[in-house]
Amino acid sequence: MATSTPDGARTSRDDVLAVLRLADESGARLWIDGGWGVDALLGTQTREHGDLDVAIESRHLPAFLAALEAAGFHKAGETGATAWNFLVARPGGPVVDLHVVVLDADGNGVLGPPEHGSAYPAGSLTGRGTIGDRPVDCIAPAFVVRFHDAYTGDAVDRADVHAICTRYDLPIPGQYR
Repeated sequence: MATSTPDGARTSRDDVLAVLRLADESGARLWIDGGWGVDALLGTQTREHGDLDVAIESRHLPAFLAALEAAGFHKAGETGATAWNFLVARPGGPVVDLHVVVLDADGNGVLGPPEHGSAYPAGSLTGRGTIGDRPVDCIAPAFVVRFHDAYTGDAVDRADVHAICTRYDLPIPGQYR
């Protein structure tokens, strides 16, 4: 993704639950991605998180952004931000990395201009997990692994992939063995 979370940012479980309440109040459906998506699939928080990655349909974005802004969030204005991938943050507080998609006729979440070929495949948007006691939609386990395998991972990625593969009995990709 083009965005980058500011150094030192922390987004706690309580922050995530507050953002999810804002989504509910605004009528926005979110799919949890990234590290919190891994933790949702595992049903427990495994580490600290700098941000909360979410996929959101573009049709829900205006209402969700209004709810976030009313709660003190503002666009972070980071280098590389696009209309379909950008950060919102509360000063000194949580960061939300928005991945804005348009669902196509096949249920794929197209991210950005269709000619770029970037999308969440329909099957990836079928995961279910929990954060705290709250059920959430998230990226499906096999796609979490596939998405991690699309780039060179670090120690955090290795731990995430191993945890998901172990929990869901998935093969560990070569770079993570």
